[in-house]
Amino acid sequence: MRFHTRLFLALLSYSVLLVGAVALFQYRREKMFKAEELNQRLQMVNDDIFDQLADSVAVLRLPRSIGDLRVTVVDRRGHVVFDNSLDTLPGSNHLNREEIAEAMTSGEGYAIRRNSASTGKTYFYSAKREGDMVVRTAVPYSVELHKLLAADYAFLWFIVGISIIMCVIGYLTTRRIGGHISRLNRFAEQAERGENIVDTESFPDDELGEISGNIIRLYTRLREAMTERDRQHRLALEQEHDKIRIKRELTNNINHELKTPVAAVEACLESLADHPDMSADRRQYFVGRALDANRRLRELLADVSAITRIEDGGDRIGREPVDIAALTADVCAEFAEAAIEKNIVIDNGITLSEPISGNSALLESVMRNLIDNVLKYSGATRVELRQNLTAEKLTITVTDNGCGVSPEHLPHLFERFYRIDKGRSRRCGGTGLGLAIVKNAVIWHGGHVRADLPAAGGLRITIVIPR
Repeated sequence: MRFHTRLFLALLSYSVLLVGAVALFQYRREKMFKAEELNQRLQMVNDDIFDQLADSVAVLRLPRSIGDLRVTVVDRRGHVVFDNSLDTLPGSNHLNREEIAEAMTSGEGYAIRRNSASTGKTYFYSAKREGDMVVRTAVPYSVELHKLLAADYAFLWFIVGISIIMCVIGYLTTRRIGGHISRLNRFAEQAERGENIVDTESFPDDELGEISGNIIRLYTRLREAMTERDRQHRLALEQEHDKIRIKRELTNNINHELKTPVAAVEACLESLADHPDMSADRRQYFVGRALDANRRLRELLADVSAITRIEDGGDRIGREPVDIAALTADVCAEFAEAAIEKNIVIDNGITLSEPISGNSALLESVMRNLIDNVLKYSGATRVELRQNLTAEKLTITVTDNGCGVSPEHLPHLFERFYRIDKGRSRRCGGTGLGLAIVKNAVIWHGGHVRADLPAAGGLRITIVIPR
């Protein structure tokens, strides 16, 4: 049995019991009221008879206002001393009659009693006691009197009609409530199965609707949280797999990159060992090659250490206010001599006086690698450093007028060990990690980096860092 059916039956039972109790109470009350009214009329007759009894029982005059009126006079012992409807007085004791007993106790009493012992008829009795005498008047309980004493059936039909209307309203209400509860039950079943809730029908604008809406919103937020948790978990797994893959690739690339300088050092040392009588110029040549290979090896290890530090220990790198203008000026001064040797003009337009939140070592590495990349590979005669400051971010551009790169290389410029010209890169002493360090350092600051080709030629690298 469905919930709304059970609820309706419970409400219907309650309504029927309530209406039945009210109807029964009103029926008895109205019937008693009419009986009391008839009793009062007969008591007035009783009072008149008591006035006549003051003279004599024999001279009683019956009132003409009530037809078929029966008058009985009973003494204190219960004997009938007068009855206008009988030729012979009954010998039975009347103290056990309901109306007589009540009159003897409280002064007045009435009763509806069927099958009178004296006449065999049904009467409505009204008795009154004064002194040692009881006067009892009675009218036959005819069809007319029954109708008179009966309750108002119009009222009962009114009650029945009200109860029917209540049942209809109760059915519609319980059906609606039951429908919403059934929806909640379906939602609970869907939630148990982990399904999405697609029911868009609105709930009623009441407490039930508010509770239902809260439950649905709570489940939706929980579902979204679980989905976000799963997404974050998948993302973490993907990042972990990417990190493992990148570390594997980094290890392989490092092994590959180490082979060249190590082999060069080994070859130089073997040459020196195999030819102890080598001339001084030749010996100096091999020593110089070994030193160059060692320097490249040291730079490679330093770059690997830097990029590993950013990736694996980023949470341990501290932040402090950084004077980016002073930092950039120091880096430009460091490369000034090399720029002069290559006939490259460094135009430093970074003049920001307000410090930014970041790590000075990482930002210094960013600027050093960007300028070093221009000096080694661009073939430019000029490099410009510019800034653009807003309330939300700091944008720095490093633009050169060199040969630039082919468009297909742009997406790969910031990859580890990616070289456009491998031979030239090795000749220039590059490790292939400079721009990768730039990218990771900028990402650590919560920013991003991109490369594009200006219309005038050359290469432009843009760094965006949140303030």
